[in-house]
Amino acid sequence: MNLPEDTIIGAAKLTNYLLQWRAENDKSQFLAQAGYTGADANRLAEDIRHQLLPLECEFVETTEYGKSTASAAY
Repeated sequence: MNLPEDTIIGAAKLTNYLLQWRAENDKSQFLAQAGYTGADANRLAEDIRHQLLPLECEFVETTEYGKSTASAAY
């Protein structure tokens, strides 16, 4: 499936999950290597929108932060 261009990218998922250090399943340090910090949530959202949303993906699970998908290219 492809996600629509106007897919909502939740601000809380970016700032409280992807860009904030977590003791378990941390993603912030990986994203920091690409230059993303908590102050870059808007840039990360735009990069996801332009680089990842056009890719084919599939539904993976629903978490406290919303629905998660994985790209076939991932």
